[in-house]
Amino acid sequence: MPEEKIEQQKEEKKEDLLLSEEVYLTSGTHIGTRQKTAGMIPFIYKVRNDGLYIIDVRKTDERLKIAAKFLARFDPSKILVVSVRQYGHKPITEFAKHTGAVALPGRFVPGTLTNPKLRNYIEPDVILITDPMVDAQALSEASSVGIPIVALCDTNNETKFVDLLIPTNNKGRRALAIIYWLLAREILLEKGKIKSREEFKPTVEDFEAEI
Repeated sequence: MPEEKIEQQKEEKKEDLLLSEEVYLTSGTHIGTRQKTAGMIPFIYKVRNDGLYIIDVRKTDERLKIAAKFLARFDPSKILVVSVRQYGHKPITEFAKHTGAVALPGRFVPGTLTNPKLRNYIEPDVILITDPMVDAQALSEASSVGIPIVALCDTNNETKFVDLLIPTNNKGRRALAIIYWLLAREILLEKGKIKSREEFKPTVEDFEAEI
């Protein structure tokens, strides 16, 4: 195959991504942990010499597109997004602000999805979880009442109860901002709320937690 053709195909592949590989990498979305679970093996690109597992950002990109299409099918007010992890508070709050979803940053009160007598009881149609390990209470309750679960999963996450996973570093400040920013933009695009990606005015920095 001529060299020009190969380069052209590489460029076309690059254009298929929501963001360039370089931006994904500089944001640290690919940085996993030193543990891996069976469910995350298909999303791991390699293991570094120091034992750190690296996530394949092309698969992150692919799953972001799928997740956006899936979430766009729901009434935004019936999408619940949670994050106990501090670096997830600002990203999920911004995500909710721009999409109309409901955000629950911080501690997840037991019974939120299972006890109708609770003042903060909520009945979402779908839940978006930042880290299945840290957000275990939300994961368990959503699973027990049959709410579809979309989750950001790092290499150390169990995927047993997750219906749709997005492989990514779910601990990093910049990585979480990028993922929720992209999800918000793509959902609005899918719903026709914006006509092009350029119309989405918030920046990644707007989604990023302060140190």
